[in-house]
Amino acid sequence: MAAPTQPDHRHSLPDFSNTEQAYAHLSSGELSKSFWLFRLVGSSTLVRLGKHAMQWALALRIPVGWIIRPTVYSQFCGGESIDESEETVAKLATSKVHTILDYSAEGKELESELDKTAHEILTAIRATRNDERHAFGVFKVTGIAPTAILEAVSAGKPLDEHGSKEWESVANRVAALCSEAAAVQTPIFIDAEESWMQLAIDELAEQQMRIHNQQEAIVYQTIQLYRLDRLAYLKDLTARAESQGFRLGVKLVRGAYMEKERSRASERGAPSPIQPSKIETDRDYDAALRWCVDHLDRLSLCAGSHNEASNELLCQLMAERQINPSDRRVWFAQLLGMSDPISFNLARAGYNVAKYVPYGPIRETIPYLIRRAEENSATAGQSSRELELIRKEVLRRKQEK
Repeated sequence: MAAPTQPDHRHSLPDFSNTEQAYAHLSSGELSKSFWLFRLVGSSTLVRLGKHAMQWALALRIPVGWIIRPTVYSQFCGGESIDESEETVAKLATSKVHTILDYSAEGKELESELDKTAHEILTAIRATRNDERHAFGVFKVTGIAPTAILEAVSAGKPLDEHGSKEWESVANRVAALCSEAAAVQTPIFIDAEESWMQLAIDELAEQQMRIHNQQEAIVYQTIQLYRLDRLAYLKDLTARAESQGFRLGVKLVRGAYMEKERSRASERGAPSPIQPSKIETDRDYDAALRWCVDHLDRLSLCAGSHNEASNELLCQLMAERQINPSDRRVWFAQLLGMSDPISFNLARAGYNVAKYVPYGPIRETIPYLIRRAEENSATAGQSSRELELIRKEVLRRKQEK
């Protein structure tokens, strides 16, 4: 491998501390609301109590929209429909931040519910046709598949006639979504999920990449680097893509199910599939970034990260290898309502950036919102950094008056 070149000084490396650019899209009232919301979700105790209260209210069918809509829902979701999300899409586009429409219903089991979710995701994919504000489509396989069939296939269990039909239906839904993405020329992410379901998802994703990624990356597999085995999987997958003649699409994330993974492994007396600490997760994530940048001749990358250091590393790697910030083989992605200093400053510096914009009925999105709250309370350093930068921008605006 050739030695890295010196950074190309035509690159404008982002300044993640630039709060004026990061929060230009928010009014002072919206900024103040974000500040208090991040203070609340930074408390693990409040998040735990809120989670139990929401689950209790859902079970008893108690209306929760009145408290959810103006708080966490408005922070992390675009609206209850694609039309309701249009204002968010347009606002992001004015700052050159693209959108990933994400229908956030999950955990359905009935065939009618799974078909309904698949239809809604198809509608979201079609909404991106000829609209450059949208960067990717996305779906979770658990939104269109019974969890039991994903677990059975991942475990290598033989399927009976009913199970075989269920698995065929799942594969057909995945194929329909990926085919539609190819038809409208909008790349699509297949999100990663819990380890005990992931082998089935890997199989589905790789099958669709072999079909649709002949010329460019249309289907992207998501790789969670908080798992012990996924850096090796990334390298093996790169080799398979080359030998089988398709272009690999990968989205790199750290992971979203850490406590659930560890708890399940402990209950079964099995070793945890998760890295022992954040240090090892960060190490593997950054190693994965380096691997992907070194193999851009055969893969396309989306770095899904709220970590400043990892985003800075990717920018630096691109500069060293003289990869233009606007090169469509490399994207950065964050979630709506989180890490605006990263997203908007990257976009200002000319990089390809997209925000996940979840949408759907409030009750359907509650599992997603709970994960976002738990993520913020679990990453204390990140939440503190977000609060610090919001506070800095509030002060700057006061001094400007």
